Amino acid sequence: MEDIATKFAAYLAHKMPGAANVTVSDLSRIHGGASRETYRLTASWEEEGRPCSRPLILRRDPVASLIDTERDLEFNAYRAFHPTGVPVPEPLYLETDAKWLDRSFFVMEQIEGCQAASPFSPDPYGDLAPKLGPQFFSILGQIAAQDPEKIGLAATMEAPAPDKCWERELDYWEGEIDKDTLIAQPIAKGAVRWLRRNPPPPPERLTVVHGDYRTGNFLFNDQGEIKSILDWEMCHLGDPLEDLAWACDPLWAFENEDKPGGLLPREEALKLWEEASGITIDRKAFAWWEIFAMVKGLAIWISAGKEYQAGANTDPVMAFSSWYCTDVHNRLLAKRMKAIAEGEAA
Repeated sequence: MEDIATKFAAYLAHKMPGAANVTVSDLSRIHGGASRETYRLTASWEEEGRPCSRPLILRRDPVASLIDTERDLEFNAYRAFHPTGVPVPEPLYLETDAKWLDRSFFVMEQIEGCQAASPFSPDPYGDLAPKLGPQFFSILGQIAAQDPEKIGLAATMEAPAPDKCWERELDYWEGEIDKDTLIAQPIAKGAVRWLRRNPPPPPERLTVVHGDYRTGNFLFNDQGEIKSILDWEMCHLGDPLEDLAWACDPLWAFENEDKPGGLLPREEALKLWEEASGITIDRKAFAWWEIFAMVKGLAIWISAGKEYQAGANTDPVMAFSSWYCTDVHNRLLAKRMKAIAEGEAA
């Protein structure tokens, strides 16, 4: 930690030529992230004879990751959404020169006085759930309502044809399963076959898809106010129902399918999203994306297992994800596919 603090202080001095005596204190690792090493710290310096300080977050590329992402995508998402009213931290610096901290990283403000809940708690928000729930689904709708071109993301992200959104995502995540699986995956592969035979209708419009909008990926205070949406590393352009289905996945609600995220009744949540996004949910398409979300989840947990088994990443979160989350999604997916088969046979 001391080595990182010293090197990062040197980097800040380089980025702030008007600052003197730059130091870094209170550096600590925030564990749990699967695609970046995240640290909180306080930067202190003198400027024109005045003492200054600011709490910061440092997100550094790991040696090995549960999912492959580009840190510039995440940084650009923060930069694009920061002026829109969608609550995100202010992005400060993006650095790709490995000479500073051995690996690429970016820096953003630290949102103080907040916490993130565990997505694997049976009651992650307690008495605050009724207040947080409307914000959670309305903010997700606000993300879908943004024009990617107006906020500057269209130029940095590939836009698929509307009728190919589903195929691009399914091709990618099936590829991850095939690449990283250690054992046969009959449930996942069976679901993939069904998804390919029953493609969804195209979205009303392409939107920014957060990619990992769920319980545990936002900060809230003791008053029940959502202050920041985090972890935009899988951000892309696509079908907004992809995000909604992931947010509603029962894994994030301790398998309670009727109360997504452990926050609100399902129909209330969907209505709030529709109002904020201006998009009417096509229920057939949404059902497709819900099954896709479970396949995507399995791809991530399978990759986690391979990384941990190979010793490329020994963070316990990798082992836990591979064990617990794989089991949950396999059971949920088997249940969903059984219901579909029975419906088709009726």
